[in-house]
Amino acid sequence: MTLKDIKTALKTLDKIAFQLPNGQLVPSHFHVTEVGKVSKHFIDCGGTVRHEDVVNFQLWNANDYNHRLHPEKLIHIIELSEKTLDINNNLDIEVEYQGETIGKFGLDFDGTNFLLTTKQTDCLAKDNCGIPEKKPKIKLASLNDEPCCSPDGNCC
Repeated sequence: MTLKDIKTALKTLDKIAFQLPNGQLVPSHFHVTEVGKVSKHFIDCGGTVRHEDVVNFQLWNANDYNHRLHPEKLIHIIELSEKTLDINNNLDIEVEYQGETIGKFGLDFDGTNFLLTTKQTDCLAKDNCGIPEKKPKIKLASLNDEPCCSPDGNCC
């Protein structure tokens, strides 16, 4: 989900809810303690220099159970961060949330809740590492031209 997407979704909501991958909701008294631009400049295992930018939201819970972040307030925070930090609204959003450690999640929307989605590591240079992009699909019938279980076959 991009920054533009979340602003569009927020305009349709009366309340904000974030749902964890296990189905539980982030407590409704959460705070968005940060909206920022995170730049990652790195080299992959194949030697290619890469640069990635994402918008980072950090969610946090406190003991102020009467706190509720309303959609228009979050839109205001987002717009302020866009202007102040020169953030492109087409950047993807990454969400940090405290579990046993700080977890990083992708973000999606189901029409009601914002869904914190799991992220996976990946090799970005599979061709240089000898890892095929996809396993080749082979028809077992094409492995051998002779019928397998015939008296003159070669399976036994």
